[in-house]
Amino acid sequence: MSEAQLTSPVGVDAVVVSTPTAGAGTFWRRLRAQRAALCAAAVAGLLVLFALTAPLLILLEGADSTTYHPELVDSARGGVPIGSFGGASGSHWLGVEPQTGRDLFARLAEGAQVSLGVALGATLIQVAVGVSVGLAAGLGNRWVDQLFDRLTDVVIALPLVVMALAMLAVVPEDFPRPLLVALIIGLVAWGTIAKIVRAQTIALKSLDYVAAARLSGWNTWRIARRELLPGLAAPVLTYSALLFPVNVVIESALSFLGVGVKAPTASWGQMLAAADVWYQAAPQYLLLPAGLLFTAVLALTVLGDGVRTALDPRAAGRLRVGTRAGQGPAAPAADTAPRKEGAV
Repeated sequence: MSEAQLTSPVGVDAVVVSTPTAGAGTFWRRLRAQRAALCAAAVAGLLVLFALTAPLLILLEGADSTTYHPELVDSARGGVPIGSFGGASGSHWLGVEPQTGRDLFARLAEGAQVSLGVALGATLIQVAVGVSVGLAAGLGNRWVDQLFDRLTDVVIALPLVVMALAMLAVVPEDFPRPLLVALIIGLVAWGTIAKIVRAQTIALKSLDYVAAARLSGWNTWRIARRELLPGLAAPVLTYSALLFPVNVVIESALSFLGVGVKAPTASWGQMLAAADVWYQAAPQYLLLPAGLLFTAVLALTVLGDGVRTALDPRAAGRLRVGTRAGQGPAAPAADTAPRKEGAV
């Protein structure tokens, strides 16, 4: 039976524990036992559905995210939307943007596509690069291990904002900005997952079934694909589930600082950067993207923690806390020793 060495996703120096990998049925049973994780999964699913159906919803509303509507803002008051609730109407479900009059619902829907899509792309890049480098370091000789380990240390030490500014200075302006942001995050922030994979690979190499595969004549690539990668699935999936909401925040922060997605393309961080002066005159312009960002990060974080708990075999006992099976005191052991005749 293959084994997985589970490690805390937030620390690369945690003690490695050898435990059997949970099967798919066990994983879903443990995940369903966590109500918070199920609620978070439902909310995250609705947000993903909102992002995937954004073009259809925008078409259904009959608006778009780039058309200006100067007649819907009061230029005498500095561009405040005309009407209640930011100019909400049948044509503009959530009102319009101050000064420009662009449809707010369309920009929120497009921002969901960009923010979640960039975070997903960055996470996939981080996992691909981190797993590759970690496997190469763990399976290589001492010199290869030291080379990749030092490279990983350098990558971890790189400041993300500085690297984003440097790459934006050399990349042509016509390069798609969401793709560029995903590449920046993915190629700069893969160091931690590489450390985790390296530690797990070194631990897995010492197990009997890996040694048996090596003695049977399997090459390094086949051993990695058939024996190591299944054992790495649990820690990599756990860390990826917690990394996704972090990347949502990073993308929003880069766009908020002006080094990420730029107008006219909408993202939640870019909308927050433009809404910081309108929180009194048009509060919905600030509250709506901030609320969606907070909800997405909270739901994805709780779901990621639920995935971590479901993949951790040690969590099975913790999930039973409070049940009758785990609360009853142990019955006293019966005295089965033979008594001597006449003994009291």
